[in-house]
Amino acid sequence: MNQILVATDFSPSAANAMEYAMGLALLLRMEVCAIHAIHPTEGINNSTYNAIFIEDYYRNKREALKDWAAVYTAKDAFKKVKVTTLCDVGFLKTVITKHIDNHPVELLAMGITGATGISGIVGSNASMMVTKVKIPTLIIPLESKFPDVPAITLATDYETKLSAQDVTALNEMIKAFDSKKMEVLYVEEKPDTKHIQTGEAHIKELIPHTELHFNYLKDSSPLSGIMEFIETHETDILCLVKHHHNIIYRLFNRSTVNQIMNRSVKAILVLHE
Repeated sequence: MNQILVATDFSPSAANAMEYAMGLALLLRMEVCAIHAIHPTEGINNSTYNAIFIEDYYRNKREALKDWAAVYTAKDAFKKVKVTTLCDVGFLKTVITKHIDNHPVELLAMGITGATGISGIVGSNASMMVTKVKIPTLIIPLESKFPDVPAITLATDYETKLSAQDVTALNEMIKAFDSKKMEVLYVEEKPDTKHIQTGEAHIKELIPHTELHFNYLKDSSPLSGIMEFIETHETDILCLVKHHHNIIYRLFNRSTVNQIMNRSVKAILVLHE
């Protein structure tokens, strides 16, 4: 069965991401794997005495992760969700990548603290993971709760082509949520009518399971336009397609995610080409 992978540092933002992921897994009929990376030097402190007992330290960490995950499996609402845990030694990217290479992971979920944007363990790490890991990554701020029927907005320049894996993940979410419509927001510095027509047709082919509403930014910068749109349309999940040369990626590098999270407290699903 496909997995939702949840990165945790045992913080409140990670706990909120786990709660969100459990609700999503229940709808998608997926498993959840809670994963924690122990830094290679953690628990050693260059001490011979500590090094002798390092295996005890690792064992305690693994047990702590199991106890942490058990909080969610004990809830009546999540009884049907299978949860596993993985606590491994290494850098977060390495531990997560290794697991993804050997398991059917469909989505990576990471929490952040909305008040400070992408910062901290599941903050700077979240920014790094969406760059390094080529699977859909859901970034969930502390204040964001799993909605019953989320309003989804896809921000796109129509130029970047979604990967087959990301298209599948997005369509599965739409069907599971029973979303009656999805907003598509065209973001381009120099809009082109022909480009818009072919882009709309392509998106309709990729996402056939819901009604699509196409929207266009007018008289505003792309950044302020995106933020205004998700606020006025009460978007729960903003989908961004990350590609090194598109406008969304450039905005992403200029802390778009930070600003969106700080102002609107929404979840962001980062997709890849």
